[in-house]
Amino acid sequence: MKRWKKIVLFLVLVLLISQAPFAYRRYKLGRLQKAINQLNSKRLVYSREESLTEYKGVIHVHSSLGGHSSGSYEEIISGAQANRLDFVVMTEHPSKNFDTAAMTLKGIHGGVLFINGNEAVLANQDRLLLMPGDEAVANVGNLTTAEFIAQQKSKGAVALVAYPQEFKSWGAAGYDGVEVYNLFTNSRRINPIMMFFDGLWSYRSYPELLFAYFYERPSENLKLWDQAQIESGRRLVATAGNDAHANVGLSLNDSTGKKLLGIQLDSYERSFRLVRMHVLIPIGQDLTAANLVAALKEGHCFIAFDIFGDATGFRFSAMKGAERTVQGSEIPFSPSTRLVVNTPQISRIVLFRNGDVVQELSAANAEFDVRERGTYRVELFLTQLPKPVSDQPWIISNAIYVR
Repeated sequence: MKRWKKIVLFLVLVLLISQAPFAYRRYKLGRLQKAINQLNSKRLVYSREESLTEYKGVIHVHSSLGGHSSGSYEEIISGAQANRLDFVVMTEHPSKNFDTAAMTLKGIHGGVLFINGNEAVLANQDRLLLMPGDEAVANVGNLTTAEFIAQQKSKGAVALVAYPQEFKSWGAAGYDGVEVYNLFTNSRRINPIMMFFDGLWSYRSYPELLFAYFYERPSENLKLWDQAQIESGRRLVATAGNDAHANVGLSLNDSTGKKLLGIQLDSYERSFRLVRMHVLIPIGQDLTAANLVAALKEGHCFIAFDIFGDATGFRFSAMKGAERTVQGSEIPFSPSTRLVVNTPQISRIVLFRNGDVVQELSAANAEFDVRERGTYRVELFLTQLPKPVSDQPWIISNAIYVR
């Protein structure tokens, strides 16, 4: 055999060997998809007396209005409809030239409720998500984070700490919660070379499930949230942010901006499928902006990575005799106080008190006796799914405060 043929053969062999791991990873995604389908086909449905209506949606969404995004309103509405979302909270970047909160999606569009909010950047680079938004966020000047929060609270806004690992003003009063998970921040873990070849092998068949290769429990942010609640003695809601921009990909457009050819890696439809907020509103109350924001502020909600299994129907509550309270609420301590978990799947349920693990078990229904006061929450894991998914949370609840 001629030398050049040997070289070509060698290169082909190296190429084949180098792609074997990615072919195997594609096979694993296929197994994961099959396991997810089996789980969803065996969901448990409870026949209980329900006083709450559950709505699902996403928080922290940007359009082209605020820059850093190429996304249109039509794409956002279409992405929400494709995922059968009930609500979307827009958090537009501000502009000094116009009021992005007033101009973004607001009200009912395509059967989906939109809340017009802003992402504010303070002088010290603290970031806050505001619901509803305000034109003043573009001109924060020399206001401290505490001063800005006080200004917004006087206008009735709800303020959430965004990017908590970068937040500096934990001692400030008035913020209502912490965005403990952010999809964009999590995506920084992506190895570009690995993702390129994973994409070549798996993008067409399992585009959303590629998320499984970089999704990771937000341990540091959860710790910051736990500490903030303990040190301040306040109730703080935990939220997840999709941080959706639809700005990662390649495209060929004509002179009118119409896409002729391209690929969108972080489309709204895909982003909205990965992580969602499930919000609980009392039966009899309509899904309105005021009712939704109030429920979020009170922590009557939970975070769910629905890409791995539909979390609809999960409940975390506290019982004391005939009294029952939902997550986000307070309940007086007594020896008869119990914490109750109901979930549509048998899960590994991990109970935390003041940020520390106190008990765990595998079940679909669980009750925990409360032996002392504290801030209690749970995380649920689907151990039926293959690794690495089984090692990461499926559901992160909000807290119940036993005083």
